[in-house]
Amino acid sequence: MKKFKTEDVVRAEAGQILEFYDTDTCKSDVGQLTTFNKLGFKGVLDKPDGWYLPNKKSEPAIILETKSSDKDLSRREYVEELLKNIRIANTQYNKVIGILYNGEDVRVFKNEEELLCCSTTLQEKSYYLALYNSSKIDKKKIYSLTKNINDSLHTRFGIKNLYHRMIFTACALVAVKEGAVLAKGMDYALFHQSILNQIRKSLHDDKKRNSKLDLLGDIYSKIEMNSPDNKSAIDDFIVWVKEIADYVTSDNWNGEDVMGIFFNEFNRYKKKSDNGQVFTPDHITSFMYRLIECTKDDRILDATCGSGAFLVKSMCNMIKEAGGINTKEADKIKQEQLYGIEWDKEIFALACANMLIHKDGKTNLEQMDTRSQEAFNWIANKNITKVLMNPPYERKYGCMQIVQNVLDAVPPHTKCAFILPDKKLEKSYTDKNFGNKLLKKHTLKQIIKLPEKLFFGIGVTTSIFVFESGISQNMNDTIQCFYIEDDGLETVKNQGRQDIKNRWQAIEDKWIKIIKDPLCKEAKEESAYIQSIKPTEHLSYQMPKQQFAIYEEDFIETVMAYEMFKQNINVEELKARLIDNILYSGVFEKNGNDVCVKFSKNAGENR
Repeated sequence: MKKFKTEDVVRAEAGQILEFYDTDTCKSDVGQLTTFNKLGFKGVLDKPDGWYLPNKKSEPAIILETKSSDKDLSRREYVEELLKNIRIANTQYNKVIGILYNGEDVRVFKNEEELLCCSTTLQEKSYYLALYNSSKIDKKKIYSLTKNINDSLHTRFGIKNLYHRMIFTACALVAVKEGAVLAKGMDYALFHQSILNQIRKSLHDDKKRNSKLDLLGDIYSKIEMNSPDNKSAIDDFIVWVKEIADYVTSDNWNGEDVMGIFFNEFNRYKKKSDNGQVFTPDHITSFMYRLIECTKDDRILDATCGSGAFLVKSMCNMIKEAGGINTKEADKIKQEQLYGIEWDKEIFALACANMLIHKDGKTNLEQMDTRSQEAFNWIANKNITKVLMNPPYERKYGCMQIVQNVLDAVPPHTKCAFILPDKKLEKSYTDKNFGNKLLKKHTLKQIIKLPEKLFFGIGVTTSIFVFESGISQNMNDTIQCFYIEDDGLETVKNQGRQDIKNRWQAIEDKWIKIIKDPLCKEAKEESAYIQSIKPTEHLSYQMPKQQFAIYEEDFIETVMAYEMFKQNINVEELKARLIDNILYSGVFEKNGNDVCVKFSKNAGENR
């Protein structure tokens, strides 16, 4: 027979197990007399049985409700009491764990949602705090949430500018992650100002080193809405943003797993920006990181960084290799080893927000023209060891000037990978103005042609061009080329191309192995997609040419076209008259397997 425990005994026991003690970083204890008012919730006289309230409001809080051991925790009034206290805590904390405990049984809530997969015995507080970092990455759910946000901002708020919708959402995500309290029922003025205040507070120290970070708050503050008083839209937006924020902070997050989906949705109807931007798919950022053998010790540059996809993916991989987000190495990686340049002010603001969302120090992003001497000098002083880039493709945006300026600025022997249109180097290589300057100073090591469907919405096929900087091309050496014909992704209606069958990882592993060792077994299996080219002849992967063939029908068509030309017969007019006569003047009769068309003597005489 179980020993009876009073509520006082259960409360004290829970405080010891949970390790609820006041520290310099939190208010934490158990008791019967302390009101929420004394804990900093002005005017609220309700009394929790236990509390863990960190000073940093972006971190999770814990509220405890205890009962004596003879009380059945399934009773609704006990749950309602806990939920009420959770809602009080939610006015200052976006993330609250609620625990209902009677000395034997435990019920756990994440905000107001009960978690059914938790331990059946009471654990120390670190176990419950980690629940906010264990969300499974449900890509389908994130697509749905992001689509809801995009559609709502466009139709219910009236934000017509695509990038303004992106910046507005990104700033809200930053604010939630940094501790801003966004609660249902807020009017627009308070909602908007809470986000802006948190953005400026989060950037305060960094702006001392990089004044251009002010652009994020400046652009956000100027975003105009046609319908700011739609309270139900504000409430929905807050709920959706908080859900996405939970995924981004999850321990299961993998670089662009979440944000790649986020930006893919917002660019669904606009595959290229007004400034030639093409957003790099997440699986390609992962592949290129491995392709040029990036490690936690590298100093990585993306000099046309767009929304920051390469930098975020690199940061994630480097921090994992260093042992995790809480290591000293992680801080060093974020502060000293990731560098980005973006010319467009709005896209630069997006990159800042994206890095903020992923807990980066943001100070190594610069808003400038990568073609300029200013950018050259900035890059030259950073001791870059690897370059990952997807520059704008059009000549009017200076694609090849960007590539050349970056290659010239980084130290000799730096591995640099650029995504470019398949024939871009050949066109530039034969161009009289550009000449062969690029290969006189730098070596093109490899070309990896990417799937033709990769950027299916913009009508361009691309390859990765891997250079070694500062070493002139030996024109007698061959360049190894590879063609990844299929990446395993499939088009999902209104959601772009996705790896719905989880094929890409195996494809990535296979091609990384082949490129490193062209003599391996897998290379022999893919030999039709591997070739060597001479730089004096080609600077692109050479697709096999279709064999020329001519048929009798082609000969007859050509002869007839010539005869009609000699007789001054309009071919298109003749075709139209023949079709009209067959359709409207003939009688169709079936004779076995043949269909005959019969015309009367005067059929079509007036046509």
